[in-house]
Amino acid sequence: MRNFLRRAVHGTPADLGHPHQRAADAQCPDGAAGHEDGAPGAPPAPDILPEPALRRAAAEFVRLHHGEAGLGDPAPRVAQVFAEIAEGGTYRHTPEELAFGARLAWRNAARCIGRLYWHSLRVIDHRELTGADDVAAASAEHLREAVRDRGRIRPVITVFAPDAPGRPGPRIWNEQLIRYAGYERPGGGVTGDPRNVGITALARHLGWPGGPGSPFDVLPLVIQGTDDKPRWFRLPPDAVLEVPIEHPEHPALAGLELRWHAVPAMACMCLEIGGVCYPAAPFNGWYMGTEIGARNLADSDRYDLLPRVAELLGLDTGSDRSLWKDRALVELNRAVLHSFDRAGVTMTDHHTESRRFLTHLGREESKGRTVGADWSWIVPPLSGSATPVFHRTYDTVERHPAYVHHPEALARTRGESGDALV
Repeated sequence: MRNFLRRAVHGTPADLGHPHQRAADAQCPDGAAGHEDGAPGAPPAPDILPEPALRRAAAEFVRLHHGEAGLGDPAPRVAQVFAEIAEGGTYRHTPEELAFGARLAWRNAARCIGRLYWHSLRVIDHRELTGADDVAAASAEHLREAVRDRGRIRPVITVFAPDAPGRPGPRIWNEQLIRYAGYERPGGGVTGDPRNVGITALARHLGWPGGPGSPFDVLPLVIQGTDDKPRWFRLPPDAVLEVPIEHPEHPALAGLELRWHAVPAMACMCLEIGGVCYPAAPFNGWYMGTEIGARNLADSDRYDLLPRVAELLGLDTGSDRSLWKDRALVELNRAVLHSFDRAGVTMTDHHTESRRFLTHLGREESKGRTVGADWSWIVPPLSGSATPVFHRTYDTVERHPAYVHHPEALARTRGESGDALV
């Protein structure tokens, strides 16, 4: 989801998706393991704002909610929140505040091109859940819910317990709920996704036996409950919808046996609302084709497939001046769009989404709201100058509520542990 990412500290994930399957049992994913002696990752210390800063952030959020929702005088609610903070060092959002804050965090995401439908985000309130087993089961159900309507992906966020004084909320170590393993080969190189070598090694350390060893083995979830060590949980097959990639005119491409998962569900970002941090709040939208075709499958530090695609197409790769990379990139993106359409799975293209973003700008400006946007993320990684978002500048202001990448969370996505997590 290039769409949701607010601030990346270490690298820039390509597939960050638009928030936009089916009913199945909600039992805990099988294969839970962990708690082995010496498992990395002491429980993280909650990062709580000092009381004056928390009061300011809370009051600003409550006033914003009351103003936009037409709830009248916010003073009584502000006073109630201040009393909760004075007594316990934090406060609890109402269900309405939680939903409003999660949706505004999407609307405020400066690096998201797909914000036109921010108001449609479905918010699942699981703030009562703190244990790894429960978080794993609810995360699997989140993936089912996202595609419950036969491949028509809906935007969903599941919010687990927040950080509180003396009690950290749960953490999901994975960058996304669905990621493919990266296995380092003894002679060098990686089978699978090189981006995920670290988290794959950590899962193996925790006891995951690994998958079949294909380039597209689904990683288990690595989850750390409150006052717990990280543990691994296998995602049930019915929670993972995947699309095989084939080309509409070049059947040889199917011989590469490519596929990609349908739901880009970010899992490592903190949802910050009114000074309260929800460290486990996975959210999803739908993919824009270029996230898969121009980044995940094409980047030289990811699957690096352009040379193989060019070979299948019979292109002259002897010189960059033949533009073989450009031609292979276009055909790979055509294959991705064709395959998702053929499977009936929601996906947008970069031309359509660029026009939708300008529609979003117009709607927000008509309401007197300035839209923050990062040009380098809004402009697609393919044919940027052919899209309307290329030919203008944007205000890069960042606002709250927000989805935030904390450095220690990014360290966890790389499988790092120990002092780096505290």
